[in-house]
Amino acid sequence: MNAIAIIAASGIGKRMQLKEGESKQLLEIGGFPVVYHTLKAFQMASSVGAIYVATRLENIEILEEMAAAFGFSKLKAIVEGGKERQDSIYNCIKAIEQERRSASSCLPETILVHDGARPFITPDQIDEISRLAMLHGACVPANRPKDTIKYIGENPEFFGETLDRSKLLQVQTPQGFRSALLIQAHQQAELEGWYATDDAALVERFFPEQPVKIFETGYHNIKITTPEDIPVAEAIFSQISARS
Repeated sequence: MNAIAIIAASGIGKRMQLKEGESKQLLEIGGFPVVYHTLKAFQMASSVGAIYVATRLENIEILEEMAAAFGFSKLKAIVEGGKERQDSIYNCIKAIEQERRSASSCLPETILVHDGARPFITPDQIDEISRLAMLHGACVPANRPKDTIKYIGENPEFFGETLDRSKLLQVQTPQGFRSALLIQAHQQAELEGWYATDDAALVERFFPEQPVKIFETGYHNIKITTPEDIPVAEAIFSQISARS
């Protein structure tokens, strides 16, 4: 398979309560930056041929040095992120398209979009999502919520309807798509100035006939979002290290 991975690592991490200029992707888990673990997984995934990263301008040199130090040879380009996550992804897509035109090469079969703050995705899961994306057109990892989920009522101080938890999934990344599908969705979103919380939502809006295959995962693929996630991530890392 021939997949390109886009890793979004531009977030400022407001909910992490970091000091100005700090990045949650550079916080350490098991002695290494969060984004190191992420890059390592995609470097090891056999389906991935190239990696593009969107990050803050001041972090580009840090990531370049990290790639050189740890032999992340698949890292093709590090681009400056945009105002929103979606802008950052599209910046990477434009870099992919520019490289393709300059090299007169074909598009990759699939593009995988991943959060840089999800350090525990595994290479075999990446490969399976890439395979399912090629087979079905789109594939998104998810797991089942542990808690009961409720709507907020018309009065925001009170609950409304209780949702059927058996019909709900918590969406994760990497989200995989046939390349042309994802590129066209982002191009159309830019034309309309329409933003979504993830790439699957873009595809759902502009290609409603396209089914999105579910790839159900466990609970290890957490996103580092709040300070409480750090000790949880350390515990997951310890478990992974003990098994390897």
